[in-house]
Amino acid sequence: MAHSPLGRTLLIANPAAHSGKGAAGADFARHFLGSFSSATRGYEIRLTEGPGDATEIAAEADGFDTVLALGGDGVIHEVVNGLMRRPVVRRAQLGVIPLGSGNDYARTLGMVKNDVEGAFAQLVRGSARSMEVGCVNGVHFMQTLSFGLDAAIAIDTTARRAANTSQEGEALFITSGLKILSRARDGFPCTARFDDEKPVDLKTLIFAVQVGPSYGGGFMICPDADPTDGLLDVCYNVRKPMLPHLLALFGLARSGRHARSRVVNLRRIQHAVLDFEKEPPCQVDGEKLDGTHFEIAVVPHALRVIC
Repeated sequence: MAHSPLGRTLLIANPAAHSGKGAAGADFARHFLGSFSSATRGYEIRLTEGPGDATEIAAEADGFDTVLALGGDGVIHEVVNGLMRRPVVRRAQLGVIPLGSGNDYARTLGMVKNDVEGAFAQLVRGSARSMEVGCVNGVHFMQTLSFGLDAAIAIDTTARRAANTSQEGEALFITSGLKILSRARDGFPCTARFDDEKPVDLKTLIFAVQVGPSYGGGFMICPDADPTDGLLDVCYNVRKPMLPHLLALFGLARSGRHARSRVVNLRRIQHAVLDFEKEPPCQVDGEKLDGTHFEIAVVPHALRVIC
């Protein structure tokens, strides 16, 4: 491990992640870091106790070369927002030890999922890459922002995880999707302004803004999204499909084949402004976000991420 990129390391762990497996993951991390002194130049481990804790801990992470987030996309989202509060010159690099149900950011990074030992093996042999994050109304996101039916599905899956459903990943997203899509009606009218273009009026059923390709536990909503290109990828409907077609698109999105449909449009942007007639379902990295006016922008080279 002579070439481990970690340096002085702060590990932030959610002990409740993945139905309580986060606690065992934190114990393994403590054993690993204590046993292999060459992996770091010293380390600390902090456990979260509730929502928002990881953001505050990361925001106060002085003197660390690396902050590791152990848990699902929720704790990674919090850590990213904490790091983004820090000045660039004092912002630690990020590493993730994915232990969750969705793990979409782990897919973007090519990290092994729900395997703490395997993730450490990748990290100590990895290297840091410069990556962007997105920002919406002052909230940063490392993977996904969405509005409409897909956001309603994401919010439903989050609520079901909190209620300790036995389903996870793709199965959880599909069952929530079938429930939400069966209620599809008129969508959520909005005016969208992309970069410096003229505004367009949309009847939004699906509107996803991505840093990486997938959401919902592996659905390839923006299959060509690249977290290093300094752009956000967007997928949104330009026509209102009938319910059977909408369900078919939902299935095709598992492999990214929905991108061939004339019902949707995929594009890349630097910024956008969305104004909805009424408050839509909205989620950012799985967390509910309220409002009708949304200002969205990419932050290029925001973080150095080990993978």
